[in-house]
Amino acid sequence: MTPNRRALLQGGAALAAALMTPEVVRARAAQTLAADWSLATADLEGDVPRQAMRLVHGRAPEGLEGVLFRNGPAKFRRPGGNASHWFDGDGLMRAFRVADGRATLEARFADTPKRRWESEIDAVVTAGFGTAGQPGRAKVGSPDDASAANTAVLPLGHKVWALWEGGSPLAMEGRTLATEDFVTLRPDLKGMPFQAHPRIDPDGSIWNIGLNAGRAVVWRLAPDGALIDAQLLNLTRASYMHDFTATARHLVLVLQPWIFARAGMPYSAQFEWKPEMGTQVLVVDKADLSRTRIFELPAFSFFHLGDAWEEADGTIRFDVAAHDDPSFSIAGGRDLLLGKNPPGGPPVMALITLGADGRARLERTGTTGEFPKNDPRRAGLRRRLSAHVAGERDGRPLPTGLAVQDWDSGRSDCFLFGDGHVVEEFVFAPKASGSAETDAWLIGPSINLRERATELHVFEAGRVADGPVASWRADLTLPAGFHGAWAA
Repeated sequence: MTPNRRALLQGGAALAAALMTPEVVRARAAQTLAADWSLATADLEGDVPRQAMRLVHGRAPEGLEGVLFRNGPAKFRRPGGNASHWFDGDGLMRAFRVADGRATLEARFADTPKRRWESEIDAVVTAGFGTAGQPGRAKVGSPDDASAANTAVLPLGHKVWALWEGGSPLAMEGRTLATEDFVTLRPDLKGMPFQAHPRIDPDGSIWNIGLNAGRAVVWRLAPDGALIDAQLLNLTRASYMHDFTATARHLVLVLQPWIFARAGMPYSAQFEWKPEMGTQVLVVDKADLSRTRIFELPAFSFFHLGDAWEEADGTIRFDVAAHDDPSFSIAGGRDLLLGKNPPGGPPVMALITLGADGRARLERTGTTGEFPKNDPRRAGLRRRLSAHVAGERDGRPLPTGLAVQDWDSGRSDCFLFGDGHVVEEFVFAPKASGSAETDAWLIGPSINLRERATELHVFEAGRVADGPVASWRADLTLPAGFHGAWAA
């Protein structure tokens, strides 16, 4: 539904313009049909010092204290050459700090070798997911030299790791966002891939994978980030995989039929879509990685999965934001940077069931959605709720709202800000009192396109349709980020 308090959230004077390069301003003026949502992929020219955000709606929730760290690309264009895919911009770490009823915002670029070199020559020359680059000008001696550190975050005490798919995590100081160094978990594993979506066990230990064609490095870390173990796992196919999931006892790897076919750059050009192969799900015993099971499903593509859980009889369930094919991966990120409507329809939320009898099924809800997030207190355990962004549709890319899917009842609780907002991923912030999934806030940002401002919103997890209980506004616009985490 479109709520009647939308006008309150969009009202007020615009106090500042978005931070964009002169080249982008001229390009936007020349494009008579340019989409207002292109603010989501505008360039940011420099770091943003910590500044207060103004409360523009509601009241700050009592007891909400912590930091929402978020990561995403924020610099795409340089005079000597541009990134040609949304996924390849320089990583910007944001910190939304909430304390004593107030909110602040700050942001710093990850100071990577890639960014330093490209700043020096004022050109994007490093190949990436969808950017071919300029090999003769790039300086890439190891995977970490190509890292944009732009995808996700893993808070660990006073540190926050900026995650990227192709190499090591980059450690940043959580209180200042200053870049420290790439994390080497073991000397002989320096530069090995460490993906963007680690999974956390109930005891706090961390699982992750790193892909290399038909094999994966399976990482297991202590809650403080120290390495416990790293093992190689042979996969049944060399699929593109951005995310995996896990129960308390198993790792769950979804192998879509977007298959490694050739070497070369950009990275996405290495894969071919082969829907006739269907989608496989590989279930791996955490206690013994040689113990595996395979499930078969019809072909679909995906980026993101929800946390998995296991029933008493061994049935495994988890949710997915399912695409029909990888057209957004290949062309959508390119078109967004050009201000064009990307190909393919938006993903749809679906539930996957892996039966104890060896059969699998995928049930689509019909509700569009991306970035499924779950209560971290139930990671790997039985749950019923998934929060996800909503409202994307053909002709209007990028989300405009927030929803919570109840997998038990089949109901969706939804709030749409409307086309005047680009809504980013929301995460659960558990309350100190109560242990139910609804005893939590959902916190995340949006870009208010009319006010040209980044906003931070807080919802009650069990009453999303009522709208935000509090909204703060910054006096600037940051481009849209990808993933974040709440650190209380």
